[in-house]
Amino acid sequence: MNFPLSQFIAVSASNPWTYLVFGLIGFAFGFTLEMSGFGDSRKLAAQFYFKELTVLKVMFTAIVTTMVLLLGAVGLGILNFNQVWVNPTYLWSGIVGGLIMGIGFIIGGFCPTTSLASASTGKIDGMFFMLGGFFGAALFAETEPLFTHWYNNAGYYGRVTLDQVFHLPVGVVVLLVVLMALFMFWGAEQLERIFGKKDLSKEPKLRIAGAGMLLALALAVVFIGSPSLEERYQKLTFTRTETIPQLEGQPPIVNTYTYTADEMLANRLVFVSPAEAFKAKYNQAMNPVYLDVRSEADYNLYHIEGAVNVPFERIGEVVPVLLTEPPANTVFILMSNDESAAVQAWKVLVASSVPNVYILEGGVNNWIAFFGKEDETLKDVRPAPNPGPDHLAYLFPAALGNRYESCDPSPIKYEELEFEAKIQLQLKRDKSGGGCG
Repeated sequence: MNFPLSQFIAVSASNPWTYLVFGLIGFAFGFTLEMSGFGDSRKLAAQFYFKELTVLKVMFTAIVTTMVLLLGAVGLGILNFNQVWVNPTYLWSGIVGGLIMGIGFIIGGFCPTTSLASASTGKIDGMFFMLGGFFGAALFAETEPLFTHWYNNAGYYGRVTLDQVFHLPVGVVVLLVVLMALFMFWGAEQLERIFGKKDLSKEPKLRIAGAGMLLALALAVVFIGSPSLEERYQKLTFTRTETIPQLEGQPPIVNTYTYTADEMLANRLVFVSPAEAFKAKYNQAMNPVYLDVRSEADYNLYHIEGAVNVPFERIGEVVPVLLTEPPANTVFILMSNDESAAVQAWKVLVASSVPNVYILEGGVNNWIAFFGKEDETLKDVRPAPNPGPDHLAYLFPAALGNRYESCDPSPIKYEELEFEAKIQLQLKRDKSGGGCG
């Protein structure tokens, strides 16, 4: 399992006992690999001849057990799945990489992790495979610029899970995967009996009880279900800090408060003024992303420079991207014509665990009122008579998009803007992945 060095150092520095925890986990993982026979290339290679399928059974046991426990915890509300790192899907590069690794596995008898386990026990073939893995990694690093575009874009789907692919409830997917795994376990034993001349009567009876328990847990996950977006929203809490300056020479007083999501809205703690939204663009500590949730027609009439149009009805489609792609210091600023659609979009995103989400106070109408006072390019734009809720308060003669001066105000002209800062950057934890390598 990959664990970022920066995260390891940060966690360990705050609590030195974590070194012991990480060490014990590593020892347990290596011990399990060795006791399962994964340090023996002959045992690993035998699976490709259907004589010894321990690898398949051990790996799938780990996968389905983790899946059932993880999604069971999600269903019980113990864990928020959106805060669990899911490796983005790169379909075609994944297929090619899988073929390369599969061929290497057949020829060498190891995958990267099992080669380390084998090398640590003094096996020469494991050592050579491990060195080959290091050489392959170095070769990939040196040649990656030659195919980086294809590697990063061919078949990229972002954060995708099976329930999204098949449009099925999570519990149903869990049950189907467990049933598939149990069938594969049974099929693997039949192959071992036929090709490996294995006597199945000597296999431990406990495996049948384990299979039954796994199936029962999968049915429990189906019964429990998954919390809805509204349920996750109601359980949300936010921590905000307030700094009170003191007399010269005395440290400021820092108070910490906890709010529910509705309290954040009621106290307007997530509404940023046009001035703050504008200044965020030039704040080196943050990476603002402006999400315009209006219709495409309104967006084409007038929109802030750099704003990305994601109509409200499609906001759920971009959640996987917002969870995985932007850097940790990204701040999302939602905007609609007034605040209505942006507030609803905010509820969806925060309930989906997207961090650092704020709303443009007064929406695009307020932005135009604030920055459009001295915008000569808006001379032909007139106020709309009695605009309805979440409608543009101005009549535009043409769809010029971001070609008005106020769409991208001058940072020199508005250098001295004053505002009450609402944005408090919450950094996400580093990404971590997993897998055989």
